Amino acid sequence: MSVFSCAAFDGHEQVVFGHDPETGLKAIVALHSTVLGPGVGGCRMWAYPDEAAAVTDVLRLARGMTYKNAMAGLDFGGAKAVILGDARRDKTPAMMRAFGRFVESLAGRYITAEDVGIGTDDMAHVRRETGHVLGLAETSGDPSPFTALGVFLGIRAALAHARGSDQLTGVTVAVQGLGHVGADLARRLHEAGARLVVADIHRDATDHVAAATGARVVDPAVIHAEPVDVYAPCALGAVLNDRTIPEIKAGIVAGAANNQLAEPRHARMLADRGVLYAPDYVINAGGVINIAVEHGPAGYDVARATALVQGIGDTMSRIFAEAARTGRTTAEVADAMAEARIRAAAAKKKAADAA
Repeated sequence: MSVFSCAAFDGHEQVVFGHDPETGLKAIVALHSTVLGPGVGGCRMWAYPDEAAAVTDVLRLARGMTYKNAMAGLDFGGAKAVILGDARRDKTPAMMRAFGRFVESLAGRYITAEDVGIGTDDMAHVRRETGHVLGLAETSGDPSPFTALGVFLGIRAALAHARGSDQLTGVTVAVQGLGHVGADLARRLHEAGARLVVADIHRDATDHVAAATGARVVDPAVIHAEPVDVYAPCALGAVLNDRTIPEIKAGIVAGAANNQLAEPRHARMLADRGVLYAPDYVINAGGVINIAVEHGPAGYDVARATALVQGIGDTMSRIFAEAARTGRTTAEVADAMAEARIRAAAAKKKAADAA
């Protein structure tokens, strides 16, 4: 397997493999870009089918973080980490400390935080070995509620663009994936009057959300095809692909999952079918915005973090309007906006270095 020839490789600055035989840690950190600042992105633990799948995932996720941080106006570059293994079975405090030592070896080029399979308790163990960690319980805490808030606001912005009203009463939303983010999004949607269809690979997660919201539970393999108004993918990526897109009945796709498009061309497939797509790295930026406040010189302030996350809805509205005006896909518009900020920062740095 070659990283450089992997289809997901996009000029990444650095890809580092870490192994600790004593704890069983097998981890990969991908640094996509540090033009805007140190690479910031969560650590995901997942039972990948093989090493190649893990490499592909971490490369795609790191690139997505570059664009996410750029669009959120943060002075962070893009990076991501993955740990190979089943978080429910294999994860131990010793393994997380070993991961912390791995992060420390990168000397601040990568700053880690929570992602799928990793929580604030895990970050506390990581913190014992490195200071390059955010999302600690005693500071900003779990970023998931802020991610969910941003997705909720993005859904309302999509409804306002598509229907002329952002009200959720009577709107049916399919939420795929009921981890910390998906479950909190389901709660917010229910409280706003939406009807819910939900799915998750873990039965306890669906049981909990269904009991709290009255949601109808369906198979994760078919939830994308449910006759709903909004489809909200909140699990893993590549769910928008050649097979699923023709089956989607929702007029809006807006969810928390990273890398929802299996390939860039799938944004055009959605647009051609009249489906309004909320670019994932824009709508799901609430979590990284929250931890960015923790990283700032003034220290963490929940009111400031919440106010910044509130801006996601406005950003989504601008993207939708520009896509409609120009005929480009929403993904193309978002990419262009992010790339413009990165180019400007690179040019400024080059000028400063030359001075």
